[in-house]
This record gives sequence, structure tokens and C-alpha cells, in this order.
Amino acid sequence: MRDERFPLVRRHAALRCAVGDYGPLGFNATWAYLSTTACPTPDLRRDSAALLRALATLEESRAAHLAEMDAFAARRRVEKAVGRRTPRASDTATLRFPRWPSSAPPSRLGLIAAVANRHSAFQRIPYPDETLSPDIEVRRLANLHARLEGCAASYLKALGRLDRRAAAELTDTVHGIRNLGRPGYSPLNMYLLPWLRFANLLTYAVDVSLAIEH
Repeated sequence: MRDERFPLVRRHAALRCAVGDYGPLGFNATWAYLSTTACPTPDLRRDSAALLRALATLEESRAAHLAEMDAFAARRRVEKAVGRRTPRASDTATLRFPRWPSSAPPSRLGLIAAVANRHSAFQRIPYPDETLSPDIEVRRLANLHARLEGCAASYLKALGRLDRRAAAELTDTVHGIRNLGRPGYSPLNMYLLPWLRFANLLTYAVDVSLAIEH
């Protein structure tokens, strides 16, 4: 990617492959984050300098992630030695939920771009057919969908800022979506899991914004 003897289109494709291997926010959200933080010229297809800035951002995050994993592995070795065979949920949360590992706070503008990218995808997700789960009221599904849409729209309109009341509304909405899921295979999960992935990304972005402001 750094070798300017190669065509920019090939280096661009190599960066996309790298994001495929390491995309802490998910592929599309990570790409949106990198494209935005490569400003002031985020056109990675045509700007070699922007591509290199995006690569440096990705490499810094991956280095932070690897350091976290090394620390986690060392901690688990000690815990296993004293009989604690199961890691705490807080220790594995970083593996299950989107976040941007970094030695510095994540870019608020980068997270706004990531949320905006996934918000567009969320709006295109087919709505669940109520016949898939007749025990769930259609109104409950519609209410949760509208609430998540409202939380996302508010976050984007406020350019990455939500007050604590709105953040609490998001938390309650995510909890409601999780409660609708069914263990094992369920046709309804095919719709709800993409909702939940978007909700988790939005929650992380909101948490980062609140932490930066305080």
C-alpha cells in the first residue's frame, strides 16, 4: 500500500483487504471511519496521501488491539492459575461489540460517519413479517424500530452528541431488541440481529461522545 510504484487502484484494493482482515467496527463502518479521518481529502481512490493517512489510522488501531489482546492473555493465564476458568463478561465485551481501539480517543467525526453509513443500511433492512413470530405484537416491533430510528436520527442531527436522557432511551431500546431475540435459530433473528448490530455501534458512538465531553 505504501509502494507508489503500484497503481493507486491496486493500493486502494489492498487497503480494503486490510479492512476485511481487521475492521473493529465492521467492514463498512470501519471504511467510513477511515475515509472521514483521512480528511481533508478523503477520496481514497484518487488521493495517495489520504490513503496513507487511512492506513496509518488502521495500523495504529490494530497495534492497540494487539496490545489489549496480549494484556488479556497474560491476565487470563494468571486467573486460570488460581482457578478462575471463565473470563468476566467485561473482559470479553471488547470482542463481542464494536469499538475503536486506540491510544487516543476515537474520532468523533469518524464515528459519526460510521453511524451514518450503517444508518442508511438500517433503513434498507426489510421489516420483519409478523407471521414469523405470532407471539410478538406487531406494535412492539414497530415501536422498537421507530425508537432506534429516532435515536440514530437525533445522534446524527446533533453531530454526535446526545444528552443523557436520549442515551438512556437508546439503552432501553437496545434492551428491548435483545429481549425479542430467540435462542438458537429463529427466522425473526435474521431481522433483529442486523438491528442489534447497528444499535451496538450507535451505543458505542454515543458512549464515546459522552466520555469525551466529560
